[in-house]
Amino acid sequence: MVEEKGAQTPLEDPRNHDLWIWLNGRLVKRAQAMVSIFDAGFGLGDGVWEGIRMAKDRLVLVDDHLDRLFEGANTIALDIGMTKAQLRAALEELCAANDMTDGGHIRLMVTRGEKHTVHQDPRNALGKPTIAITAEFKVPDPEIKRAGIKLFTSTFRTSGPDSFDLHLNSHSRLNFIRPLLQAIAAGAHEALMLDPGGFVASCNSTNFFIVKRGEVLTSTGRTCFKGITRRKVLELCAREGIPCRETDFTLAEAYNADGAFVTGTFGGVTPVRSLDGRPIGAALPCPMTQRLSDLYDRTFLA
Repeated sequence: MVEEKGAQTPLEDPRNHDLWIWLNGRLVKRAQAMVSIFDAGFGLGDGVWEGIRMAKDRLVLVDDHLDRLFEGANTIALDIGMTKAQLRAALEELCAANDMTDGGHIRLMVTRGEKHTVHQDPRNALGKPTIAITAEFKVPDPEIKRAGIKLFTSTFRTSGPDSFDLHLNSHSRLNFIRPLLQAIAAGAHEALMLDPGGFVASCNSTNFFIVKRGEVLTSTGRTCFKGITRRKVLELCAREGIPCRETDFTLAEAYNADGAFVTGTFGGVTPVRSLDGRPIGAALPCPMTQRLSDLYDRTFLA
């Protein structure tokens, strides 16, 4: 059976039908928020983005997200044309316009902007980036958090920095959509991906952890997302004295784990129910997953 919800599927909220959008310095209604078909992001996936949560009247980990955005823009020689403080003010302006103080998810997108012609050469750009920000009322589906997600191991591998650097939060996501299509066809929520050496890397939109004998393991990080939630979970483990390692581990070790979970900005810490049709662990969520989920929510979302 095809799974109808993904790991990032939110609860439906009718308030999202008529939101304000921040687009190149102006607030416009959702139906009027448009960019040119000659935009580098539309035609080529040439841009960087961040997903940020709004909880308890604050932008969660906003400095970390803006740091990553500017690092990504610098990597691809993209001049955002705004300071971090100016972008943060734009985020706050949009949230205020939508009367959003909690339960929000923001998508901050920056592309190389409109081009003379649809071609990959960045010299064809007209000079100004396109900056678009959406702020939607989105919270994780509690049923997904309660029941856990199903993963399917994709035949597609993650890539190294010499071909497609996954530490770059790029608009181009086709190399993750293809694994997800395999997972959907297999009746799973999300795809698990191995690295070029055959070790577990990450999922198509989240980072992956396993728990074994009280120890938390995740990949080395060489070929997975530079996840902010991933890093915060590692920091929480260090703070709480929880054994934790970034290391190579195999699919067989994942099958035999006591528990597993994924991390991401939107979902926080989400338990994994099964991998390739095999239940993971004896309890759902496993005690360590529940502990880390509670720690993360109390520390960053309360």
